[in-house]
Order: sequence, then structure tokens, then C-alpha cells
Amino acid sequence: MRTTQQMSITLPLGMADEVRAKVRSGQYASESEVVREGLRALTARDQALERWLQDQVGPAYDAMIADPSRGLTPTEVRARLQASAQ
Repeated sequence: MRTTQQMSITLPLGMADEVRAKVRSGQYASESEVVREGLRALTARDQALERWLQDQVGPAYDAMIADPSRGLTPTEVRARLQASAQ
């Protein structure tokens, strides 16, 4: 049973050059390896984003709905950012 599937993809010239450069440099053995690594990185980024949304953004949103007085106006946010930069 096969564990891989051959695909044909089209890349802009600049990206295709980058893929070939990665292979020429010896970092990867083939163009397929470069694309697989890119997809793994994209998957990891998507998973990290999902975790952030669930672990931090969702609870922060829920807390703001429960107690709107915790919120800051844009002016207050700017003032705090400016104060912390000094």
C-alpha cells in the first residue's frame, strides 16, 4: 500500500527558484522534501494559532463579556503603550 501520492504543483518563478536553491544547498534532498517541510511548518503555525485563540483570546473575550468595565478605550491603550516605551 502506498503512503505517498504524486502531485503536480505550480509555483511563481521566485518560489520555484527558492525551492531549487534549498536542494542545491544540500539542506534538502529533493523539491518534495522542501514542500513537505513547508507544509509541516504551515500546519504547526495553524495549530499554534488555534491554541492561542482557544487558550488566550477566547477566555479574554469571555472575561470582557462578563465584566465590560475591564476594557480600555483606544486612548487608554495608546497612553499605556507610550508609558511602557519610555
